[in-house]
Formats: sequence, structure tokens, C-alpha cells
Amino acid sequence: MTALPAKFSVAPMIDWTDRHCRFFHRLLTKRAVLYTEMIVADAIIHGDREYLLGFDASEHPNVLQLGGSDPAKLAKAALIGEKFGYDAINLNIGCPSDRVQSGAFGACLMQDPDLVRDCITAMRQAVSCPVTVKCRIGVDQQIPSQVLPDFIERVAQGGATTFIIHARKAWLEGLSPKENRTIPPLDYGLVHAMKDRFPKLEIIINGGITTMADCHDHLAKVDGVMMGRAAYETPWILSQVDKEIFGLSAPPVTRRQIVSAMQNYLEQELPKGVKVHNVTRHMLGLFHGCPGARRWRQILTIEATKPEAKPSLLQKALDEMPQEILDQAA
Repeated sequence: MTALPAKFSVAPMIDWTDRHCRFFHRLLTKRAVLYTEMIVADAIIHGDREYLLGFDASEHPNVLQLGGSDPAKLAKAALIGEKFGYDAINLNIGCPSDRVQSGAFGACLMQDPDLVRDCITAMRQAVSCPVTVKCRIGVDQQIPSQVLPDFIERVAQGGATTFIIHARKAWLEGLSPKENRTIPPLDYGLVHAMKDRFPKLEIIINGGITTMADCHDHLAKVDGVMMGRAAYETPWILSQVDKEIFGLSAPPVTRRQIVSAMQNYLEQELPKGVKVHNVTRHMLGLFHGCPGARRWRQILTIEATKPEAKPSLLQKALDEMPQEILDQAA
């Protein structure tokens, strides 16, 4: 069982962190841990596995996030994922969407730590790769300072040693999934305290982390940070991760190189039925904050969705950007 480089990871995000997104992110950082979208165990067991689980070898280290609450099904799905080559399996105990609640999994499982423990036990018995948990600090009327330590302690009995904690409550009623990502207040101190309370466990913090300075502040108190929306919406920040977080001195990457690599990737993917927009939609924020960013987004948003769109569209968009920006390294 090989440990993952937990110091920095990109959060699993439904509709966002598909395989095209992960390929793009891997061009920006070689060391960050990448995650799939949450995939329901039943879908993996009964669905198109290549479509759901297929990924490019460059994406390693790459973690499969599962949703579900049936230990046997989760164990079966985890084994399928391991055979596909994922480096670890993560159980989602944080998603508050109605669809997830109706299936009795996701954040509502914060209320049933013994079932989560049983799920982890079953998954760990099925696979040899690490099995981790991503959770909230509590749900609804729960008092996080009371329920989170108990949740961690009981789930750890199933063999979980890594907990990724979104430092917000989830409100199962009254807030949408989008609102649940921003409205409940952050309680970083509580997550930091979990590392003090459970020093032998790996504690990774998630929620509202947007800068390298944020990362360094948290890494002084916990084992790792997970960045979500900021990594997706302003992806150039990922180009700083290898140097800032992992201390690597590899040659810096430029936006020109990234776009060229993504154009080559598109050339390979189009014969498989992938549409240009399926890939370029993840690249809208590459020039965030730069002159010309609006034009970049405009071309990728409007022209990439046309049926006749070709990979060369990326070069067209690149040609409209200020040249000095294209070769600026991170």
C-alpha cells in the first residue's frame, strides 16, 4: 500500500473533474493528487466502466471517489476501480445534493458513523490500495465539535487512516448544493484540532482555500490541503504547486506549452467521439486575470460548441492573446 503525496490535492467536483479536466490539470502539476468526480457504486457495477473509469496514464496519482452506503457494493466497486489502476479509493461523506440524500449516502452518512465504518472495512478488505474518507464537520443541527471527533474515531475503527475534511457543515434541507459550498461558515480551527487529537491519522483540510499562502498556513497544522473551485476556475495556480508545496525545481511550464499539449490531446480524443467543447470547457480560466482573458473565454465558450469545431480552435484563441503572457512561466 503506497502512500499518496497528500500535501496537495485537487478536490473531486461533480461535472468538473472528469478525465479531460484531470489531463489538463496534470499538465500544470506533476505532484498534486487528482480525483474523479463522485461515481455511484451501482453505476460502476452495472454501467459502462470504460466510460466511467477510463483515464490517461499521465493522471497518476489519481483517486477514484465513490458514493454509496452498501458495504458489499462499495467493496465491489472499489475492487473494479483498483483493477482499472486508480491509486486510491475515496468514500464521499460530504455531498449534500438531493439525489445523494435520496440514495442515503453522501453527507447524510455523517449521522451514521457505524455504517461508514462498515463500508470502510468492506472496501479495505477488497482492495490493497489506500481507502480514504472525505467528510464534512457535521450536518444540520449537529454540533461539529461533538460529532466530528466521534465520527473520526468510529470510522477509524474500520481502518481508515486518512480523513479529508471540508471545514463546513452541510445543511441537508434549506440550502442547495451550491449554497452548501459557500454559506455555512468555515471552521478551520476544528479541523486543525482533529490533527492534534488524532496525531496518527492523516488529516487533510478542504474548503475556501484559494492561494499558496493559504496552503502554507494550513500545512503548518495539518498533513495536507485540498483545493476545489479555485483550482478549477483559476487553474494557473496549479502551476505553482510543484515548486511551492513540494519544493521541486523542474523547468517551469508556460501557457503556450499547456495549450499546445491540450491541442494534441484533442487530436487524439476526437476520433473517439469526444467533442471539442468536452475538453475546452475546463480551460476557460487558464488566462484568468490576464489581458485578453475575456476573448479567450468567448472563443472557447461560443465557437468550441459548434458542430464543426476542430482542435485548431485552441490555436486561434491563443493567437489572440498577448504574446508576452504566453511564455511567462509560473
